[in-house]
Amino acid sequence: MDNGQRMLQRIVLRGQSVRLEPLSMDHHDGMCAAIADGQLWDLFVTLVPNPDDVPAFIKQAEADFHNGISLAFATIDIASGKVVGSTRFMKADIPNKRIEIGFTFIAASYQKSRINTEAKLLMLTHAFETLGMNRVELLTDYLNTNSRRAILRLGAKEEGILRNHMVMPNGRVRDSVLFSIIANEWAGVKLNLQDKLR
Repeated sequence: MDNGQRMLQRIVLRGQSVRLEPLSMDHHDGMCAAIADGQLWDLFVTLVPNPDDVPAFIKQAEADFHNGISLAFATIDIASGKVVGSTRFMKADIPNKRIEIGFTFIAASYQKSRINTEAKLLMLTHAFETLGMNRVELLTDYLNTNSRRAILRLGAKEEGILRNHMVMPNGRVRDSVLFSIIANEWAGVKLNLQDKLR
């Protein structure tokens, strides 16, 4: 469509433990199983679809890709070949060289494993070294302390709180915490993530 879509190409990002594939209906059953592992849709601090809503979730992701603003991935555990979650590049602002990584969720039995760390390393490497971004943003619910700690462990810096930022599906008005990694920090963040994976 525009420069944004040309920038966000359908690509597969491969690591040693995880593979990120562009999300499609081929991942439907695996996505449902991953979401059911821990009943992720019941966590009030996350935006995870109910398994019944996965088809609409995938269709919306495809529409956002065609509009040049998002590229969603299925997160695949290489050892088992199983879909264990999803993540995405989103809110691409190509003229300002800014993009967000978000909508990330991982099956409960794969949380606190190498999966998320390596997935973030793959995505950040692509954002800074291939797309040439100056800034990558990550947002999470103020009440989601686990997510906030995980983002800080990546090496992101907390920038502040966006008050009354979103209305959640249950009607709760959410405050979001904004984090970022900028281009001149990337070399150090990359070394930190590689060290965590060793």
